[in-house]
Amino acid sequence: MKNKITTPLLFSLLTGCTFFFACSEEKNQIPSAALADKELCLTDTLSQLIKLDSARMQNVNNQLQLVGKIALDEKKVFKIFPLVGGHVQSVKVELGDYVQKGQTLAVIRSSEIAEFEQQRIAAQSALQVAQKNLEVAKDMAKSGLVSEQDVLAAQRERDIAQAEAQRMKQVFSIYSIGKGSEYVVKAPSAGFVVEKNVNADMQIRSDNDTNLFTISSMNEIWVMANVFESDIAKVKEGYAAEVTTLSYPDKVFRGKIDKIFNVLDPESRTMKVRVRLDNPDFSLKPEMFANIRIEYPEDKQLMAIPAHALVFDQSKNYVMVYRKRCDVEQREVKLYQTMGQTAYLTSGIEAGEQVVSKYPLLVYNASKAK
Repeated sequence: MKNKITTPLLFSLLTGCTFFFACSEEKNQIPSAALADKELCLTDTLSQLIKLDSARMQNVNNQLQLVGKIALDEKKVFKIFPLVGGHVQSVKVELGDYVQKGQTLAVIRSSEIAEFEQQRIAAQSALQVAQKNLEVAKDMAKSGLVSEQDVLAAQRERDIAQAEAQRMKQVFSIYSIGKGSEYVVKAPSAGFVVEKNVNADMQIRSDNDTNLFTISSMNEIWVMANVFESDIAKVKEGYAAEVTTLSYPDKVFRGKIDKIFNVLDPESRTMKVRVRLDNPDFSLKPEMFANIRIEYPEDKQLMAIPAHALVFDQSKNYVMVYRKRCDVEQREVKLYQTMGQTAYLTSGIEAGEQVVSKYPLLVYNASKAK
């Protein structure tokens, strides 16, 4: 009887012990998911390669797509008109040529040149007389023979005569008028010949109001973009703009909106905005079609990080959150949108947390391999 009782009791104890140790062993096991989230410790080499940036709350920027054309900077456009009528002896340039300031554009023979020589002589004589009258008035004022008003009047006459003499001097300089009946049309500024309305052996009438040439410097250029009525509130002066063209589809030209023309075209229902661009290599030409992207702020704030801090894997976006060298966490984030160099997130990270923004893929791969 004793053996019958002892055997079941021993079996129960052994079974209980087995269950206990099995439970203890199961409790001490680390789940596979927890092993996957084990903290990553960066190597010395990887620590030196990476760069960190902090997540921050900021206004969300969006983009507005516009179309437009390249145009000349009107402040750097020079229209050259004939001084007098006459016969065009020769034309030295062609449309599209680059010319230096003072370069000869055309030579014109005219019988009217003699009149300009007379005007120049008359202007110089008038200046000499006005200068002499001013000196006399000053001497007489010292003796009390004339008033200060008389001196001021003489000075005004001298200034007027001086301005006219200077004007004639500039005319002779621009057109290189010398003795004889020929004058030379010269470029008033360096730039490209963007318009040419004259050929050799043409007869120019004195009442002709058509310019001979148009010269423009193209080291700065305008982009005239069309904004639809529904998008007018989204554009303001100073907003950043990115411009691409059909000729250079892979090249992005960056500038800013520097003027808004607050007038709607009645037919297209669009408003013009102007973007100024540097054009040092003259790659942008007038009348080129352009696509313009304008960045504008939305009325919302989201968490922002550098766009290159994102790692895209299996249809999900991840960042590597860095707390210290041996505490780097792989974390999934929800992307709202990417704008330029900035990614806006709706969840997954808090303000002030640091993310790996340089070589995040190396760190991500290291975390997957651990």
